[in-house]
Amino acid sequence: MFSDPLHCQACVRLADHLAQLRVRHPEWHARPVPSFGSLDSEFLVLGLAPGEKGANRTGRPFSGDVAGELLYPALRKFGFASLDKPLDEEGNAASGMVLSNCRITNAVRCLPPENKPTGAEIRACNTHLCAELAAMPNLKVVLALGTIAHQALLRARGLRPSRYAFGHDVAHSLPGGLLLVDSYHCSGYNWRTGRLSRDSFEAVFERVHNALTGTGSDQIAQ
Repeated sequence: MFSDPLHCQACVRLADHLAQLRVRHPEWHARPVPSFGSLDSEFLVLGLAPGEKGANRTGRPFSGDVAGELLYPALRKFGFASLDKPLDEEGNAASGMVLSNCRITNAVRCLPPENKPTGAEIRACNTHLCAELAAMPNLKVVLALGTIAHQALLRARGLRPSRYAFGHDVAHSLPGGLLLVDSYHCSGYNWRTGRLSRDSFEAVFERVHNALTGTGSDQIAQ
């Protein structure tokens, strides 16, 4: 059974960075961030890494920062989440947030300095992603948020990233029947610069929803 790497210190740079943050902010999570949602889900959202004042602080993926303000409403709109906001009134991860047939994780579980993980750190954390994928027997669709997540998923499946080009709202049928759907990351930067809008982001979730319900053009092998 897969277990989230809550105490992993394999990457010395990341472990040291988090240790320093825990000294400055003892109330923060500041450790590897566990995935959110059931391993029995058919849908996995794969991000890059925790944000410093987001998941790194709250301990829940995509909570506490702008990225979650796009992600969770989109999940709710298409029936994958029960609430718009995954935070309570005090800014903590809300216990009432429930995901439906969806799990959320990151390619890198620890906050990297300047939000930039090294290639070695991405590869080291890929072992956890491999184990997580293997523990999801019903998985049918993975939504990769950004190029790094896209490449991490392909490597975890033993596939060459060069064979599957990343593109916003692009779907790839992978060997074994898994559907990989790509999106620009729902970061504050992409939102502020107009690279990603709420409509263009929600269009990706409509594609995922249609694929899972059999109402869209993307096919999932049975």
